[in-house]
Amino acid sequence: MKAAAFIFARGGSKGLPGKNIRCLAGKPLIAWAIETASAVARIDRVIVSTDSEEIADVARTHGAEVPFMRPAELAQDNTPEWLVWRHALDFLKEATGGYPEALVSVPATAPLRAVEDLERCLDEYEKGGVDAVITVTDAHRSPYFNMVKMQSDGCVGLVIPPVGSVFRRQDAPVVFDVTTVAYVVRPEFVMTKNGIFEGLVRHVHVPIERALDIDTLLDFRIAECLIASR
Repeated sequence: MKAAAFIFARGGSKGLPGKNIRCLAGKPLIAWAIETASAVARIDRVIVSTDSEEIADVARTHGAEVPFMRPAELAQDNTPEWLVWRHALDFLKEATGGYPEALVSVPATAPLRAVEDLERCLDEYEKGGVDAVITVTDAHRSPYFNMVKMQSDGCVGLVIPPVGSVFRRQDAPVVFDVTTVAYVVRPEFVMTKNGIFEGLVRHVHVPIERALDIDTLLDFRIAECLIASR
């Protein structure tokens, strides 16, 4: 199988300005994603979709293709990622005459992922009978046990009240956090549906130490500590 990997990295990060090219342990954040995706034999193209010329230059320096610039209307805070995926697939179809066997989204914000994480996602996808493969990790909190929401009377209650009593976390249904380590999706599915969970979805479990998603300066500092401890 041959898949196309995309790293979707817009220039307007507000939580941590300049995040995608901020230096992490000696190289830009986006370079970690480029290098990991490039090490997977089944990925024959690593493409960065960005609206930023600065990100594009850094991406090319570290070995990624940047064959187009993302239009501004698809690089807003509220732009659905699904539409950005469609834009990338439209480009590939126009440029090559067809879609890849799989689109692999490799977000720059999960730099601690391993090559094996991407390999396992592709393995799961290649089993067939699936529209998407996502990555998950163990959840630290559960909507059945220790996550609450505000109620109309000003009090709080469990997000999902369980049937019966739950006194320990172990008694609650097992839940997982979706991570940004990787997504593998069937291109035709992306072009005809409007979200991952409209299709058949399987998962790959990633250990918590490789599942960090960088959104804030604190996340960045934690990533630095984890890399230093390897």
